Amino acid sequence: MFTLLSSITAAVSGLLVGYELGLISGALLQLRTLLALTCHEQEMVVSSLLIGALLASLTGGVLIDRYGRRAAIILSSCLLGLGSLILILSLSYEVLIVGRIAIGVSISLSSIATCVYIAEIAPQHRRGLLVSLNELMIVIGILFAYISNYAFANVSHGWKYMFGLVIPFGVLQAIAMYFLPPSPRFLVMKGHEEAASKVLRRLRAISDTTEELTGIKSSLKDEYQYSFWDLFRSKDNMRTRIMIGLTLVFFVQVTGQPNILFYASTVLKSVGFQSNEAASLASTGVGVVKVISTIPATLLVDHVGSKTFLCIGTSVMAASLVTMGIVNLNIPMNFTNICRSQSPINQSLDKSVFYGPGNLSANDDTLRELFKGITAHSQNPLMPTRNDMDKRGVTILPNARLSPAEYLIVTDPADVPAFLKWLSLASLLVYVAAFSIGLGPMPWLLLSEIFPGGIRGRAMALTSSMNWGINLLISLTFLTVTDLIGLPWVCFIYTIMSLASLVFVVVFIPETKGCSLEQISVELAKANYVKNNICFMSHHQEELVPKQLQKRKPQEQLLECQNLCGRGQPRQLSPET
Repeated sequence: MFTLLSSITAAVSGLLVGYELGLISGALLQLRTLLALTCHEQEMVVSSLLIGALLASLTGGVLIDRYGRRAAIILSSCLLGLGSLILILSLSYEVLIVGRIAIGVSISLSSIATCVYIAEIAPQHRRGLLVSLNELMIVIGILFAYISNYAFANVSHGWKYMFGLVIPFGVLQAIAMYFLPPSPRFLVMKGHEEAASKVLRRLRAISDTTEELTGIKSSLKDEYQYSFWDLFRSKDNMRTRIMIGLTLVFFVQVTGQPNILFYASTVLKSVGFQSNEAASLASTGVGVVKVISTIPATLLVDHVGSKTFLCIGTSVMAASLVTMGIVNLNIPMNFTNICRSQSPINQSLDKSVFYGPGNLSANDDTLRELFKGITAHSQNPLMPTRNDMDKRGVTILPNARLSPAEYLIVTDPADVPAFLKWLSLASLLVYVAAFSIGLGPMPWLLLSEIFPGGIRGRAMALTSSMNWGINLLISLTFLTVTDLIGLPWVCFIYTIMSLASLVFVVVFIPETKGCSLEQISVELAKANYVKNNICFMSHHQEELVPKQLQKRKPQEQLLECQNLCGRGQPRQLSPET
């Protein structure tokens, strides 16, 4: 129970990370209006958090090893509160970027420290459950962020309340973590074996922790066998392992889920949910689905296996993305500049709801001037013709924040068929659910398993940097790419990536269910690992011989090998064998 409570307290970091990741989806709708943000500025506001996260991931591992996992979590909670204060005390584009970078540093540091802390205090048979608990807390935080977005969508300065709500949670976690014990592994690293033994006795509720303490010390001795550059060498097939880890986090990002997270409200407005409140409410459904889907994945991962969840998740993601793309091809709103800023001119147009030229009063010469120079046929091949406009009930308006050649298309919400709007939302929710049982929680569990203890920390730091870096690149270009090729084609690109990730999982990812970390390491160290894995590791995982057998007497090894290799059936072995 003490281990569970300690893990939950540490996993509050996941709650704060999820809240900050999901918060910008709704806050951006208000901030782009207040600051008249351009498309590129909106992308920078979103991506500045990822810049901070990338910077922290490059140095976070060193800080965590030097000052401890618990201290890193406390520091990240305090930094989160500081960054949030910066955001709510001043309103300017530059201050917004600085505050978001500070928060990015905080959530990256806490993500690494929390995963390591929980993995090191968790017993082996509950490792999958407790490590996945952090992912569950992240999606709960995302849900809270979406609820906050909806609650403050029409509140004056609602974005300040959104950013400020996280401060008391950060303070409470910092206080709670102060009273929790350090990681026993960290204590052994610092030479405090007696203190580590006391912590283990509290965590395991047993009096004799000699065996586990010995295992920790043995694992730490192995750390000196590896250097960072060994990750790129053939030693113990390490090059294949790091490529598996890097490719896995690459697919986490390029299948599109992070962009749905950051730009959920913006995307939903583009498919017919016109008001900020309606878009925020619809995105709240995204948060609910993420939580509901992550719970069974967390509870069943030790029984079903991470590879199975990954295969199911990527397959359903591909199907839902195809559906979403086809549906959005038939929604005229997709010709809209999805990232248009709400300049004062555009705000007045939105409020007046100009769905057709007939809505203009004869006396409004200023607004009538806005329509001069618009030709019947746009030079942009993605723009519909004037006849198409009349059929769809939309009107082209020039965007004051864009070049003269770029125009807005204001669509009457009534002209978007209701079944298309809701089918688009339904396919989005299925996509989110599929991600939440597969590429959401499972990669981080696998990354903590496929590397040997001696180099696990450095490997995790490298894959974390790759994760934040790709996330930054994708988020920094999402609105621009969507504006260029359209939301449907973005969905089709994500479909191709989902299918590619499915093939990668089948060929390269081991099924680690029921295997100890030593068994997994032995299998991955084989030169012909990929060839063996195509036939699925689960078919022969029981044939793996744990490292511990090497320390036993020959007679004990023989009996154990009979049980493992013969699946419990006794064999007649020759004396030579």
